[in-house]
Amino acid sequence: MIAIFAGLAFLAMQTAQPDAAWTWTLYADEARVALANEVPDSPSLRFTLECEPASGVARVAFYGGAAETGMARVTAGEASAVTEATTERGAFKLALRTDHPVFAAFAANGRLTAAVGEHRRAVEVPRPHLAKLRRFTELCSG
Repeated sequence: MIAIFAGLAFLAMQTAQPDAAWTWTLYADEARVALANEVPDSPSLRFTLECEPASGVARVAFYGGAAETGMARVTAGEASAVTEATTERGAFKLALRTDHPVFAAFAANGRLTAAVGEHRRAVEVPRPHLAKLRRFTELCSG
């Protein structure tokens, strides 16, 4: 019995990611730009933004938690938009134009909220990482 508890404790320690391990990372090449809230060198993701360079459209994905499909109300600052949200491989996904006021407000303050029905998802990019978000926006804007 003690061996079972010891094994479970060891497994929990292996899969738990302390908050200090999470960071924001910007990836860019000629085919794709991505900004990820992740634990580097692991499959752990909380949030990603992806686009093709100069496309003007960012694909937003929230990982973990409840995922809903339907029309999402997206807000940042005083701006809001409605867009279709889907669920794909456990991620809540939607797309936003990088020239839309919602995305401009997100790039300015680092906070974005998406809601489908009663389900709300939010992300906040801390001030030290806002330059990465703004660089993402610059690379993706058409």
